[in-house]
Amino acid sequence: MLIREMTREASLDLLARKGVGHLACALDGQPYITPISFAYAGGALYGFATAGQKITWMRANPLVCVEADEIESPQKWMSVVVFGRYEELPDREELREARQFAYSVLQRQPLWWEPGYARTIIGGKERALEPIYFRIHVHHVSGHRATLE
Repeated sequence: MLIREMTREASLDLLARKGVGHLACALDGQPYITPISFAYAGGALYGFATAGQKITWMRANPLVCVEADEIESPQKWMSVVVFGRYEELPDREELREARQFAYSVLQRQPLWWEPGYARTIIGGKERALEPIYFRIHVHHVSGHRATLE
């Protein structure tokens, strides 16, 4: 097996194709990672969620990472890591265009609202389903590809 660095273009292409990955955020020195659906467009990852731990943590510390991969076998895979900054897109006039863009790129994928809008029960209580659109500005991206040579 041989592992090579991917170009920025190849890394961004994987992000544009995949739409599913893992979001890592941190608060008070404690890391947290969770699956996430996203759409890559215009130098940012766009996402949709409801209020919960990841939103609370990203509001407090907007520096995040997203990892996406494509795995064919233990010896043949690609993995991309994005370092970026979370920006919430609340329903306000000055962000209307950004929210509409987020919606337009997200809806290109089937079931784009899941799991962000799934009924969730935590501690015996149902979580409110108030939609939150956001984007993660890509500051740095790197990728690696494993092949059988």
